[in-house]
This record gives sequence, C-alpha cells and structure tokens, in this order.
Amino acid sequence: MSPRTKVMRCHDWINTLLPEEIVLEIFRRLDSKHTRDACSLVCKRWLSLERLSRTTLRIGASGNPDFFIHLLSSRFPNIKTIHIDERLSISIPSQLGRKRRKSGSSYFKLHSVFQEDMPEAEQFDSYCLSDLGLITLSDQFPALERLSLIWCSNVSSLGLVSLSLKCSLLKSLDLQGCYVGDGGLAAIGRCCKQLQELNLRFCEGLSDVGLVELAEGCSKSLKTLGVAACAKITDKSLVAVGSHCKSLETLSLDSECIHNDGVLAVAKGCPLLKVLKLQCINVTDDALIAVGKYCSSLEALALYSFQRFTDRGLCAIGAGSKKLKNLTLSDCYFLSDQGLGSIATGCKELTHLEVNGCHNIGSVGLEAIGRSCTRLTELALLYCQRIGDNALHEIGKGCKFLEALHLVDCSSIGDDAICSIAKGCTNLKKLHIRRCYEVGNKGIMAIGDNCKSLADLSLRFCDRVGDEALVSIGQCHSLQTLNVSGCHQIGDAGIIAVARGCPDLSYLDVSVLQNLGDMALAELGEGCPALKEIVISHCRQITDVGLSHLVRNCAMLESCHVVYCPGVTAVGIATLVSGCPNIKKVLVEKWKVSERTKRRAGSVISYLCIDL
Repeated sequence: MSPRTKVMRCHDWINTLLPEEIVLEIFRRLDSKHTRDACSLVCKRWLSLERLSRTTLRIGASGNPDFFIHLLSSRFPNIKTIHIDERLSISIPSQLGRKRRKSGSSYFKLHSVFQEDMPEAEQFDSYCLSDLGLITLSDQFPALERLSLIWCSNVSSLGLVSLSLKCSLLKSLDLQGCYVGDGGLAAIGRCCKQLQELNLRFCEGLSDVGLVELAEGCSKSLKTLGVAACAKITDKSLVAVGSHCKSLETLSLDSECIHNDGVLAVAKGCPLLKVLKLQCINVTDDALIAVGKYCSSLEALALYSFQRFTDRGLCAIGAGSKKLKNLTLSDCYFLSDQGLGSIATGCKELTHLEVNGCHNIGSVGLEAIGRSCTRLTELALLYCQRIGDNALHEIGKGCKFLEALHLVDCSSIGDDAICSIAKGCTNLKKLHIRRCYEVGNKGIMAIGDNCKSLADLSLRFCDRVGDEALVSIGQCHSLQTLNVSGCHQIGDAGIIAVARGCPDLSYLDVSVLQNLGDMALAELGEGCPALKEIVISHCRQITDVGLSHLVRNCAMLESCHVVYCPGVTAVGIATLVSGCPNIKKVLVEKWKVSERTKRRAGSVISYLCIDL
C-alpha cells in the first residue's frame, strides 16, 4: 500500500473540508428515511447534523406518545411538521426505555409512578396522546407550523389552548376524530393568526360557536377548510366563513346539517374558491348555480351522493366556471348527458373527469367531452352501464394527452373501445380495468402494440384476457405495476413474456390464476430483479420450487402474499424469509411457519403470521 493511500484512508476529508451548511443541505436532499438513518450512523458529527436537518416527525399515538414527544424534542430541535396518528402503532424500543430509567429521567419516573397507580382502563388511555403530551409538544416545539392529530380522542380543549399560546406560527392543523370543544378552537382563532389549513372531520364536540370564532380570528389567512360528520356545525358557521374568510380556496363539506344558505354564503363571499367538495344531501341546484355565478376561479368540483341535484346546477357550472379542470360526479342519480354536455361546452380546460354510479349519464355526454375537452389526461368511469364503445371512440379521437384510464363494471365497453384508446392515446401510462367482461385479448393487444409508455396495468377479473394479450404487453418495457388477479385464462406463457420484456416490474398480482406454475416464477426471478411486491395467493400449481427460484435473484423483494397455495410448505416460507434480505411482510397461513422461521424473522417482518 502506497503512503498516499494510507494517508487517504486515515484522514477524514469529508468532515475536514465540508462545512456544516453543505452537509445539512445534502441531508435535506436525501429522499428516504432509511438513507438518512444510515447516514446518521457514520459518525457523531453526522448524527448531530442529521438530527438538525430533520423537519418532520411521525408518531404513533399507541405506545406512550407523551413520552415519545418528550424524548424526541431534545434530539430534533428544528421540527416544523408533526403527524400523530392513533391508527399507527409504534412502541418505544426497549433499549431506549432502559436507558431512560438508568439516567433517572424525572419525566419518565413521574410517568411510571403515575401509571402504576392508575386503574387498568385508565392505563389504556395513557397509551394515547393526552393533553399532557400536547402541552409538552407546545413547549418543546414553539416553531411548529404543521400539526396532525388523527383520532387522538384523549386530546381536549385544554391541550389546544396550550398549543395556541405556544405555537403561534401554526399554519396547518388537522383534528380528524379529536373530541375537542369550542374553547380550544376559539383559542386557535385568537392566537394562530397564520393558520391556513384546518381539518375538522369527525370532530363531534364542536359547534358553530367554535368555528365562528375561528373564522373571525383567522379571517385573513384561512385558505383550506374541511368539515365532515360534525352534527352541531350548521349554515351559521359557513355564513361566518363567507363573511370573514375572503382568501378561502378549498372547502370540503360532508354533512346533513348544511343547506343552501351556507354554500350560498361561501360562494358569494369567497371569490378565490378553487376547490369545492360537497356531500350534503340538503344542498340543491340553487347553491350550485351560485357557485357557477360567483366562483369564476373554481378549478376542482366534487359532488357526492346528491339526491336533489339535477342538470340545471351542472349547466350553471359549465356556463360560469370556465377554469374547471377536475370534476368528480359520484352517485348523482338525476344528472344526465345534458349536464355533462354543458361541462364539455363550457369547461375546455378539463383535465380530470370521474363519473361514478351516475346511471343516467350515457355515451352522448362523454362523446361531447371527447370532442371538446382535448386536454383531458385522466378519465375514470365506474359502474356506468349506459356508456358504450362510441364514447371511448370519441375520447380516443379527441383526447391525445390521456395518460390514465379507469374502467370498473362498465358492461357496455368492449375491445373496440380499448382499441380506439390505444390508437389515439399513445401516451397512456396507466390503465385499470375491473370486471369489464367484454374486454378481451384484442383490446389489450392493441394497448401493448401502441402504448409503449405504459407503466401501470390492472386487469382484475377480466375473464376474456389471456396469454396472448400479455405477450403483447411484454413489449411495454416501462411497465412497473401489473395486476391480473382473477384473469383465469392467463398462465405461464403470459407471465413469462412479461418477465422477459419488463425488467423494471416492481409490483405483480397474479392471485387466483389456476394455470400459473413454477416456470413463471422462475422467469420472474431471472427477468425482474426490481420486484418488490408480489401476490400469488390462491395459485394452486405454485410450489416451493417456484418460490425458491423467485427469491434467488429478487433481492429487493419486500412483500409476498402466499395464502392458500397448497403446494407451498413451511420449507418454501423459510426459503422466502432467509433468501430476501429486505423482506418486511409475508402473508401466509400460520401453520406453515416453523418455529425456526419465527425466531429468524420475528424482529424483521411486520406481519409474518396471520390466522385465516
């Protein structure tokens, strides 16, 4: 070894030459938590700088989140965003717990003593975020800008008051599922004058009193508001929003207590409104007419489960909202081709359209979209029995920029429609078809021949699609996601063609394919080294042999579902676990997992054993 090589190995050039500002900027540009964690283990300096670069924390509200907040606050001082979700389960590592006990942390001692004296039911509550935890959060993170408290039912107005006093820079607050009262929300309105986003979904303890005070306090900053399943919030709150919040851009409402007056007030008082989502059965055409008249900046409109909404309201949107780009119509039973035709005539900038369960909308309305909305990039048709091939023929002719198409239970759409899409929309990147029984090999072969940029293909329970179609799809070398679950005519030949032609494939679902065997899995192992997730459940011809060939070369495999595969035994599961260093989840019958496999993989895999 030369003297120069020895010097290079012994000297830490990176830490010597790079100032802290550059190292911090590098850490900020890392795209995954795993990579950041790995960098923090290089040396003490990197550990310290990586902690300084962290701006976001995600904490499960199960497993003593109050203690987590106290522990993390001393390690990550520059946090701007915190997500706490009751649905996530994240426990404190045992080493951390032992270390804190030995160090004599007063907080931990107090918490432990307090918990030991509590009844069992109250001990359960201690494993959820409490007002004490929220007060600690407020004290330790005064520069906090974004906070999500998802289903944190133990948080009350007391915690919110502390938050409002200490975190006055708060810009976004999500209280979904929190049983907070009006006092807490009013305090936020008085102190957090920069609040821009507020989500109040399933906040059953709130009433008009709290929301009105918040609207008055955050009148200049509030831009996004979501209200759902809040029985005590009525039109009075929306009237206040319309009167004070002139900068409101996004409003999402899901309530039986909201009527025309509330939506009318917002439409007239919030001229900058860009996004409106409504699931309010007591709102009628009059409200939508006001939206079309006053909200000329509207870009996205979603209407769900309207029982009293007709073409008259949709025609008003088409006449007034010329900037509309995104339209969702779900279960709007009284809408017809006339309303959709008005959207086509008036909203030339439309890029996204979803029609779901609107049984009176047929081919004529969608044909108008195809002729007029040439910028359409995504189309979703769900449970549209009256829309046929002619509609998609016009889409194929007029919408050359279409990139995503979703079809679910559209019984009148067949191969001719898919061929029109394939020939006219060659930029198609995503195609999802489910239970469209008239779609077969001809249409999917046309996709493979013409849409070379296809990256995501799902053909669930399309009985007429077989190996011939997948041989053509094998020409789409950009394919990354493939789901052919329930396509009974597909066997080894089709999957082998995909394995040989699509090296970037990362997700594959071949469940319920009775003709699929070990040969296909062997080819997947050879041709798809980037494969991360595979679902092979209910494939009765697959055995341990095929599984061993798959894992031999798929070193990146993270998830495998292998339920109800009678040819796969405990030996195959052991091979899967030992042969995939990155495996995180295996879904399998419990009796197929040996004690040795449990010991080897227990600390690595999240859901190894599932009783079925």
